[in-house]
Order: sequence, then structure tokens, then C-alpha cells
Amino acid sequence: MTDLSELDRGAAPGAADPVKVLLHRHRELCERAVDPLEIAAGLEAHGITDRTAARFRHRDVFSLAEELYARVPRDADTAADASAAPAREGDHRRSVAVLLLPLLPGTLCAAALMALGRTHGQTRLYAAAAGVVAVALALRAALRSGPLALPDALASRSATGSWICWLLVYAVLGDGLLRTAVAGGPDGLPDGTAGGDWPVALAPLLALTLALAPATWTAGLFLTHARRKLAASRGLEDFAASVRPVLLGAVALFLGALAALVALCAPFLDAGPVSPAVLALGVLLFVARLLTVHGFTHAPRVILMLTAVAQVLAPATVFAARLPGCAALGAPVEALTAASGPSAVPVLTCGAGALTLLVHASRTLARASAHLRPEQAR
Repeated sequence: MTDLSELDRGAAPGAADPVKVLLHRHRELCERAVDPLEIAAGLEAHGITDRTAARFRHRDVFSLAEELYARVPRDADTAADASAAPAREGDHRRSVAVLLLPLLPGTLCAAALMALGRTHGQTRLYAAAAGVVAVALALRAALRSGPLALPDALASRSATGSWICWLLVYAVLGDGLLRTAVAGGPDGLPDGTAGGDWPVALAPLLALTLALAPATWTAGLFLTHARRKLAASRGLEDFAASVRPVLLGAVALFLGALAALVALCAPFLDAGPVSPAVLALGVLLFVARLLTVHGFTHAPRVILMLTAVAQVLAPATVFAARLPGCAALGAPVEALTAASGPSAVPVLTCGAGALTLLVHASRTLARASAHLRPEQAR
């Protein structure tokens, strides 16, 4: 990060051209930027505020960024214009892929569930394994492009895949296991149905895979509107105040789409209304991914880990209470389950995690520096 004391010396009244000093320090940023907005975001990431910009004889960071952008020579403009048409064609193809590819995981999941409903015995086991592999590969492909794709520089830092898998497994098996555990079971392994000794809930899995499409489209809308707000703002505080409602609106839009999918999926699987736990989990995963793709990987990783651990501990304490002298261990979870049902555990854990990340996102994603291009180092 730039030493602000050195910037102050560069902007001192005796300096003939203080902006030239700043341009020298951030020449790489200014040369790579495609517009002044990226320079403004980069300057904020280096700790330069509107107050600092005043020392460089500018009213705000945006005005300072415009001068820096104008001062950098751009000899490659002609070559860029010559390749504009092929680039536009490539962008169009990528846009179609981003629009349609997120539909694939939900489609494959629906097909896999139909196959499970028409098979029995060992054939059913093979169908389930094939469905899991197909959906996992489709999810991987869908999340490698578009607004929810992780840049290569962030892929190794996120490390949230295992915790997300735990949360999805609990959404399918957790409520049934906890209900059976409180009743003294289970006496066998799950058989893939909702009426077995260890009930399985497949509606949440179908709703969440189908929700990848609205999650991708909603994230794209957020990125587009945030970029427009960045272009229209004339100060960092102005941008932060204008982008927060956009973020909350995007989350609300995704929540509404997920609620509609949940309502549609339950009847087709002969399941009752899916609990709010699916909505809480969906919002948790959406906000966590939105933060991760913007480079904020620590908070999502920690919150997802804590949420998964809390859900695993809930049935674990019930089983531990069966040991001699340990009855008190399962009392809190048993009381919560008796009062509100087993879905109360994921509602509380995922809801608390989603709310925590949303508060964090309203601060971090309201910074101009959060909207740098993915290939630019934060």
C-alpha cells in the first residue's frame, strides 16, 4: 500500500507537479486501466481518499483519476480499434454461454431425480452416483465463466468447496437424521426416499441447483448497475451510498427467485413446503460467492466453515447424549427440535451466517476498489 506520508510530500506546495509524482508511483495501474473508473478504484485500494485527492489539487478521487488517465500515452488505441469487431463477436458468444450454461446443473439434477424415481435396488444406486457426477461437472462448468466465476488468482485462496459440500449434504440428509436421532434412531442407512427410516429431502437440492441460473443473472445485474453507479458518482462516499441499495436489491431479487423455485419443486417431489432453511442456505451461498469473486475470500471461508461445523455438531450432541452421564449435551438441540422442528437448526445457522456476510458485503462491496477488473491485483 502506498505510503500516504510520501504522498503528502509529493503534494506539498513546493512541488511543481504533484500529480506527476502520483503517476510515477501508479504508472502500471494507469497504463492497464481501460477507463478512469478503474484508476479511481485502484487508488482507493491503495488508501487514497477524497481528502488525499484534495492535496493533489482535485476535488475527489474520480477527478484525480481522470487526469491520470488523460496523461498516460496510449499508442495501442489503433490496434485495439482494428480488433474491435472480433472482440465483440467473442463477447456475444460468451454472453450466450453465460445466459444458458447456468441452466444446465438444474436440468441435469431434475433428470437425475426422475431417474431415481423410476429405478430400484442397485440400479438406483448407480443412477444416484451418475447423477451426482453429472451435476457436479455441470456446476463446475457453469461457475468457470460469467459473473460468478473465480479469477485464477482467487481460486486457490477461496477454499470453500468442502464446506459448501457439507452444507448441501446436510440440506439433503440433516433434518431427517436429526428427527430420527431425537426419536432414538436411526436403525439403518438412508434409502433415498422421504418415508424411510432415515428420511431424505431432495427438493432442497433441486431448488438450489436450479437457483444457480437466477444467482448468475442477478450477480450480473449487480455488477452492471454497480459499474454505472461508479461512472455517475463524484466521490467515494457518494458511490458507497448509491451501491448499497443495489446490493440489497440484488439479494432480495435472488431470494424471491429462490422462493419461487422452492415452491415449484416441492409438489413434484411429493414433499411438503420446503422450510425457510433452504432460503437461508441459498442466500448464504449467494452472498459468499459474490464476496469471493470480488476478492474478499476470508470472511466467506470462515462463515461457511462455522456454519457447517455448527450443523454437524447438532446431531452429534444428540448422539453424544446417549453416553452415560452426558444427557445434558443433547438437551438444547432436543428442546429446539421439539419447539420448532429439526429445520430450526439450519434456519438459525444459515440465517446467522447469511446476515453476517450481508452486513460485511454492504461495507466491502460498497468500495470502488471492489470493482476492479479480476486480473488487476487487489
